[in-house]
Amino acid sequence: MLSIKSECLRKVIPLGQAHLRTLVREYVEHYHEERNHQGLGNVIPLPIARPTSAHGTVRRRERLGGLLSYYFRDAA
Repeated sequence: MLSIKSECLRKVIPLGQAHLRTLVREYVEHYHEERNHQGLGNVIPLPIARPTSAHGTVRRRERLGGLLSYYFRDAA
């Protein structure tokens, strides 16, 4: 609960119920699919299947207009 408040809702003013639902949905997807969790040994709980490689271009995926970012490496 504290994460969504401090990382998202304190930085954005929702412009109605639909906008608030979008903010929460995007944050929850980021939280479970893209964000490392220290309590789980820095592992992502439900990772998006992406090939991992030490080579290739590092890319950034933005959510909520850049408020949340996810970095990943393209397959070489």
